[in-house]
Amino acid sequence: MTKHLDDMLVSNASANPTFDEILQASVTRRRFLGIAGAVVSLPAFAVLTGCATSDMGSAPTIGFASVPPSTEDRFIVPPGYRAQVLYRWGDPVGMASGLPAFRSDASNSAEDQALQAGMHHDAIEFFALPEGPGGATRGLLAMNHEYTDDGLLHADGMKTWSAEKVRKSQAAHGVSVIEVEFAGGEWRVVRPSPYARRVTASTPMTIAGPAAGSEFVRTAADPEGREARGTLNNCAGGRTPWGTYLTCEENFNGYFAAGATIAADQGRYGIRKGGWGYRWHEFDSRFDLAQNPNEANRFGWVVEIDPYDPQSKPVKRTALGRVKHEGATLTLAADARVVVYTGDDERFEYVYKFVSRDRYDPAKGKANGALLDHGTLYVARFDADGSGQWIALEHGANGLTAANGFPDQAAICIRTRQAGDQVGATRMDRPEWIAVHPVTKEVYCALTNNSERGGKGQVGPDAANPRAANLYGHIVRWREAGGDPAATRFEWDVFVLAGDKQNPDPARRGTVKGDDFGCPDGLSFDARGILWIQTDASSGAMRSADWARIGNNQMLAANVATGEIRRFMTGPRNCEVTGATLTPDGRTMFVNIQHPGETPSERSDPANPRQYSNWPDHDPAGRPRSATVAIRREDGGVVGT
Repeated sequence: MTKHLDDMLVSNASANPTFDEILQASVTRRRFLGIAGAVVSLPAFAVLTGCATSDMGSAPTIGFASVPPSTEDRFIVPPGYRAQVLYRWGDPVGMASGLPAFRSDASNSAEDQALQAGMHHDAIEFFALPEGPGGATRGLLAMNHEYTDDGLLHADGMKTWSAEKVRKSQAAHGVSVIEVEFAGGEWRVVRPSPYARRVTASTPMTIAGPAAGSEFVRTAADPEGREARGTLNNCAGGRTPWGTYLTCEENFNGYFAAGATIAADQGRYGIRKGGWGYRWHEFDSRFDLAQNPNEANRFGWVVEIDPYDPQSKPVKRTALGRVKHEGATLTLAADARVVVYTGDDERFEYVYKFVSRDRYDPAKGKANGALLDHGTLYVARFDADGSGQWIALEHGANGLTAANGFPDQAAICIRTRQAGDQVGATRMDRPEWIAVHPVTKEVYCALTNNSERGGKGQVGPDAANPRAANLYGHIVRWREAGGDPAATRFEWDVFVLAGDKQNPDPARRGTVKGDDFGCPDGLSFDARGILWIQTDASSGAMRSADWARIGNNQMLAANVATGEIRRFMTGPRNCEVTGATLTPDGRTMFVNIQHPGETPSERSDPANPRQYSNWPDHDPAGRPRSATVAIRREDGGVVGT
């Protein structure tokens, strides 16, 4: 979710209505949706996805003491809980081909890094072993490694640059699959493991769906347009009921250097001449668009990975559209069709959903993955009266014709943002993670912030409007018509406006009932219907006066029936708290901590890598390391109760 915010330009110059205009009407109205307050039973899908079973109780109450805000360089959980650091950047994954140890001076080679945990952990999912429902003490963790801080990744940072450093940076991106087990009161990574795997920016992948084989994805290295190399900037994710992991490519544009002239389509996705400073194009021509103009079209997808089969080939599912995917939250429609919600995480971008043509069949196992290749992609329009519509992004409909630049469905899938512009979708404040209530099917979407709201050239509120320059963000929710995720109409309102209740500036105050927070990002429901919220304020924001009473990024629990929000944990300095998954019995929660000690520039100085944090090792000669943390109640009970 980190995205070089100070450098990021607003790439959506369309005249579509901004969410702020609609939001203010909704706040005045406050038309709540009647969220169900009791969980009486769990649908089969909740069990399949590794959530706790219904014996956890019928009342979705929050059962822990709130932790206070913190600016300390440590991981803090409530009384009665303990946290165990499990899997750090540079730890060996567990592949039998090698178990290279992490060197505290970051002198590991690119070959070592390809066998170690990547940098900047993000989304995470637990897959039980043996495969299927149950299995609370042994399983697989699939997790993203979003991006690299090359100042920390290399022994001398970016002082010199080389092909070896590019290879190491590419190897530190992607996904880890590790085997874990609970024994002797603690979790451990199983090494070696037949399941252990790293997927990197160089791993071969199948391109599937409408864009596969199209002119937009063909390159000299892949003239048929059927096989891509690698995945990168893997942010949030998702999982399927057939036991696969969905990893989402977000800020892919930052890795590419444009040619002398930036094409309109490149500009719409934020591609710039020099990229964001990764400098891959200097030694890997794939990322030089002057040489390979179609390569950028091969990124920005939802990628499906089978964590149970390390020999399987990841698949880029192009029917879900090409945007800066924050996540891919999958649920089932009333008729068993697959529905996938996803947000495009940039200021003034859109919310999407995909509805499969065919139905999920448990008997087909992993073959159900093909459901993600055929169906209808929609984009959301939020209307001022609290209603909303899903507008089909379908060739020949809603102005998506050859005359308007969309000759076929492949073009719509490649130019998804432009399709959203064409049909008049609602411009949002950075749509992030999306979560679906396990019983009521209400949908919640985190809108992290938008510092440009009301800025120069942007439609926004007047002086009386409290959400100008939206620094704190908010969470919007909706209920699909008839409670069916496949519906094309919905009703919506604002669940909470984040902010600081004591801030003297009305524009900085929120509507939080409970503990204040800012910049909601990660969202996930447990099986009881408690919404877990994770935050991602930038390192620059957290050093400002606006953040004095909120402190470090954190994780909170929300009772959506009452609106109560309670702080569950705080992370170390300048980290992002991201990614959460529970074991099937609900007794362990795995959480990722990303970029502890991040500098405002997001590029560290290896001569002083600990100026903000030295978590989790606190090694005087070491470097801060992103890590996975296992959280349990000391009495072994269900987390959050």
